[in-house]
Formats: sequence, C-alpha cells, structure tokens
Amino acid sequence: MPYFSRLTDIVTCSLTEILEASDDPHTTLKEVLDEMEEGLSSARRVAKTSAANRDRMQQEITQHTNQMNTWLESAKTALVGGDDGAAREALTRKVEIEDLIDGLKPELEAADSTHRNMLRIQKALEARYSEASRRMADLTGEPMGIRQESETAVHAITQSQQEKSCEVEAELEALKKQLGGS
Repeated sequence: MPYFSRLTDIVTCSLTEILEASDDPHTTLKEVLDEMEEGLSSARRVAKTSAANRDRMQQEITQHTNQMNTWLESAKTALVGGDDGAAREALTRKVEIEDLIDGLKPELEAADSTHRNMLRIQKALEARYSEASRRMADLTGEPMGIRQESETAVHAITQSQQEKSCEVEAELEALKKQLGGS
C-alpha cells in the first residue's frame, strides 16, 4: 500500500500516526522506508537535473554575452573604418542578442530557484529518512544497514551525514559561546 503520493507527503507525514494505525509496525515501517528511498532517489535526480539546467542556462548567457561584446567591438571597428552601415548592422545584432539575454535571465532565475527548492526538499526528505531509520533501529534493536542497490546509498548518505555533522558541530560551538557569554 503506498503511503505517499508526493514528496511533500513524506516531509509532512507523521510516522507516529502511520505506525499507530498499523497492525504490523515493522512491515509498515519497512514499506515507508522503501518509499522514502524512492522519493530521495527521485529528489536527487531532479536536483541534479535542475542544477544541470541552471548551469546550461548560465553557460548560454555567458556565450551570448561574449557574442554581444564581439558585435560591439565590430561596430567600433566599422566606425573607426568609416563604415556606418556595417556599424549599424553590428549594433543591430548586438541589440538582438541583448534582447535574447534579457529573455534568458528570468529562465535562469527560475532554474536556480527550482534547484534551490529541490535541495531544500531533498534535505527535508533525508531528515525524515533518518528519523524513520532510527525508528526501525528502535523496533528491531539493530542499526539500519545501507542498502547498496539504492541510489541513496553509500556516497549520498555518507556525504549527507558529514554535512549534518558539520552543521551540528557549528551549532554546538554557537551554543557553547551563547551559554558561556550569558
């Protein structure tokens, strides 16, 4: 039985309620963890794709900016050579490219926003997955193993744990300073 229809369902779910409503919490939690892994896998793919889209858009804008500067230099060269017609044509091309860049900038902002949003969702999903993994460990009395076939395994989990560890250490230091300074 699928428990989640959207990624946000995972983020907003109450594991306690799901487990209390279940006749077999262990099996239910295993199914929930499987769905969470699929959701994490999907979120990571979308985050990766959105980052690639953002980078592609940025590269395209950079290329067009270089072309625009080339047309501006052509216009200057034509004017120095006394060819107003060629200068006018070069400036026309420069303006066309400026208009194209102006159209691409909102698309870049949207791609960047999508990427940042997916990273936030991914981080929230990872937090829920960690919570569910701890619940499973509590139920079974054994730590959760990393599933090798999962896209969420090894590198992604290790990297996420390292990032969380750094965040926790920074927060710990801030609390120590706060308590020491009170």
